[in-house]
Amino acid sequence: MRNKLLFGRRIDTGSWVHGLDPRAKLTGMLLYLAAIVLVGSWRALALAALFSLTYMTATRIPLKYYVKAAKPLWALMVFIFAVQCLTVDRGQVIWRLGSWALYTGGLSSGFIAASRMALLVSFTAILTFTTTPGLLNQGLAGVLAPFQRIGLKPQRLTLMMSIALRFIPTILEETQKILKAQAARGADLKELPWREKGRMLVSLLVPVTVGAFRRAEELVLSMESRGYTIGAPRTEYHRLGWSRRDTWFVLSYVALIAAVLMLR
Repeated sequence: MRNKLLFGRRIDTGSWVHGLDPRAKLTGMLLYLAAIVLVGSWRALALAALFSLTYMTATRIPLKYYVKAAKPLWALMVFIFAVQCLTVDRGQVIWRLGSWALYTGGLSSGFIAASRMALLVSFTAILTFTTTPGLLNQGLAGVLAPFQRIGLKPQRLTLMMSIALRFIPTILEETQKILKAQAARGADLKELPWREKGRMLVSLLVPVTVGAFRRAEELVLSMESRGYTIGAPRTEYHRLGWSRRDTWFVLSYVALIAAVLMLR
């Protein structure tokens, strides 16, 4: 199960995208989110897809990994597509069923909305594919540093993110152990019908949740025994440095937003 997990995994290919400052990557992803939200036409969608494909190729990571990153959300994409088809009543009627009709505008809006979600999920995977969790947390702290003046504490957010990224593979490994233990007792998940699979997965929630809370409590006691204090002055193992390449990287996202606005 851990081998199938792509979230939080860094794939080192030595590309120039891997060497960018994590603050530039985070800023670029926020700008990309704004650009995807503004996409409302086929031309803007094609431009965003070309932009995404260019940077995905620049990472030298096979595109199949980006497809796998978006695969868990296929049900949400289908739901978004269906909602648009059911609610939008623009254009010509393609198919009519009683009082409801499928319009060309609904079909177009549904495809654009689902494509936006697919692009967003797959493209933002560049963050975890090209950046280690430690550098990602350090970059997030740098991006949120100006908000300290209004009372926001970046250290708390980065600590929560680092612990979450660390606990995800641990919880999945513990789930796999429970599944193997149940399979050894004759309850193999692959051979059960769908209804029994649902009941079996629900029964997993209790031991997995209890194990997660137990590990969290042990982590808190371990940190307190070592005198860990949030916000205390610390040195950094990696020193972040902003270069001209980072500036051009961020400016490319600004140009994408401007182009999408023009195509609207």
